[in-house]
Amino acid sequence: MKLSIKNEDKTKMDFLLKSTSVSFANLLRRFVMSRVPVFAIDSVTFYENSSPLFDEYIAHRIGMVPLKLGTGVRDEEEVLFSLDASGPGTVHSSALKSRMDKIKVATEKIPLLKLLEGQNLRLEAKAISGIGRDHAKYQAGLASYNILEGGNDFEFEIESFMQISPRDMALKSADAISQRCTELAKGLNEIKKEAKKK
Repeated sequence: MKLSIKNEDKTKMDFLLKSTSVSFANLLRRFVMSRVPVFAIDSVTFYENSSPLFDEYIAHRIGMVPLKLGTGVRDEEEVLFSLDASGPGTVHSSALKSRMDKIKVATEKIPLLKLLEGQNLRLEAKAISGIGRDHAKYQAGLASYNILEGGNDFEFEIESFMQISPRDMALKSADAISQRCTELAKGLNEIKKEAKKK
């Protein structure tokens, strides 16, 4: 199997995957979208909400805001965010302030809700690491491929939602695939040992 990158920027990477099968190309595509760990807001505590929107609706919108991760943040860490806004005006994702410099919102221009004069919103949110298989808010991006003539070569495209680079998405996916294969091999060896005992 060979891989050659055709184009790459901060949010998108196109590459050619050669001499492999459709099943492996699909495995890589699925792992890119469902097995790359990223941080997302998991729980929200409201201290004040005089907007016309329910707490649950606002919490869901905040949970879908992509978070950009710096270096040195461990997957098991919890990161707190706070938001304190008053109307009139539109509250954007930039209002979410992280208590850790290494993690912040990936883009500050996402509108969350509108507040009128006299309306206030004050909350605290907790972000944890997760994978897209568990919830869409943990999905790092999208992946797709075209099968080239012959059926063994593929044009691949990975697009990031800005939490991590598409190259890191591909590398983390490869690590996850390798880990699952190692676990499978270990399980099969255990079965083989048990069979020999009989």
